[in-house]
Amino acid sequence: MATIEDVARRAGVARSTVSYALSGKRSISRETRERIEAAITELGFTPNAGARALATSQTMVIGLFVQFFEDEFSPAMLQYVLPISDAAREAGYDILMVTESDGAHAVQRISSSGMVDGVMLLNVAYEDTRLPVMHKMRQPGAMVGLPRDPDGFDVFDLDFPESGRILVDHLAERGHREIILITPRGDVYERGGAYAWRFRDAALERAASYGIRVKSYFGETTQPAINQQLNEILDARQETAMIVHNDAVIAALPSVLYSRGIRVPDDLSVVGVFSEDFGRLFSLPYTAVETSPNKLGRLAVQALVQRMLSPEIATATRVELVPPHITDRGSTR
Repeated sequence: MATIEDVARRAGVARSTVSYALSGKRSISRETRERIEAAITELGFTPNAGARALATSQTMVIGLFVQFFEDEFSPAMLQYVLPISDAAREAGYDILMVTESDGAHAVQRISSSGMVDGVMLLNVAYEDTRLPVMHKMRQPGAMVGLPRDPDGFDVFDLDFPESGRILVDHLAERGHREIILITPRGDVYERGGAYAWRFRDAALERAASYGIRVKSYFGETTQPAINQQLNEILDARQETAMIVHNDAVIAALPSVLYSRGIRVPDDLSVVGVFSEDFGRLFSLPYTAVETSPNKLGRLAVQALVQRMLSPEIATATRVELVPPHITDRGSTR
């Protein structure tokens, strides 16, 4: 196991300089800090969290605030939790995951108690009630998901509007002129899930520019409602292609199509929005935009850790929308 002396030798600095970098007790140059951080990463060095907490009032814990809704597909949300946890552990931090339904109260309670060094948000709403509380806390914050006003925080999200445009372009290039669009449930829109309407509105606008007719449905998220809805949509189908922006629906789709004898892409072209890991988990053979939960989670942790380690460096917060990448799995014709 690597020691602080190993880190000092690798970075070419004194042991005390590494201690100062970890504790924040003294100012060191950006170049030196970067060499130390690189050495820590290369060696897999984990600081003694208990000793550091006593010496610096730092807990080496990140508060991860997640809200699980009954109408959402939990496996999709867990895709973001794991890379955040992994990235935090690699940086020497533990995760305190808080799932309290009153998100604003949870952030206030945890941040004011001094239990965490920084705060991370998932399930970010357009008008997120947790943000006003975060503006008052002393710890830095970051989030995966784009609110209406991200000012003051590092924010990372998929470029959902461009994702919608890319999938419509993909189908339009192959001559499709009538498309089914299955979106998240209506509840997601009502509580401010901006990712849902950012994708939908951009897809509908791009489709209109091609003269493509789109029949849009709010998708279900629990069984047997999912299969029942899919069968009703397919019973009435005249469209030649389907875009699915709903994790629960896309996970159930292969079995429904198989039971009806509908072949993809011979009888129906299908595209979706999901991660590569999610696709493997549910054996999804569909062309899709990669949602990049691993990349987004790691970017958010890295930005948050940098602010926790170097609070004296007053850099502007950033809003980064990850460009969508489409993986063609041959499910369109």
